[in-house]
Amino acid sequence: MNINLRSVLFTGLIAGLVIIVSAATMVPFVGNAFDENLARFDLPPLGVGAMFYFTSVSLFLGIVVVSIYAAILPGLMSKFKAAIISSLLVWFLAYFLPNVSMVVYGFMPVKLTIIGTVWGLVEILLASMVGARFYKVKYA
Repeated sequence: MNINLRSVLFTGLIAGLVIIVSAATMVPFVGNAFDENLARFDLPPLGVGAMFYFTSVSLFLGIVVVSIYAAILPGLMSKFKAAIISSLLVWFLAYFLPNVSMVVYGFMPVKLTIIGTVWGLVEILLASMVGARFYKVKYA
């Protein structure tokens, strides 16, 4: 079984869209807390450039989580296990560690960081499950 690169890219973009939608739904949930935190450092609210950056990162993370899923699927032979493991790996490296660092440095309040980190876990799990659902295995 080989990795189907076309399916990884296509399905990864779908997973990335799941992350984007999830992030957009979190904004009303946390209210102005993020903007208030930026103001604490005399920084303006996030602009179009930042939104473009985070959208690009979300699409990239979707591709990464599906790539890892495709790479470990043959060894696990379980779509569910492969999706969980790939999402936990991406969450730990791309969400948990950076978010904890922001708290340690004093840039982010703990409560807001916990909300974002837990929300991120749910969104990356969902993105990985969607990726697993649509990924097409390529048999050699």
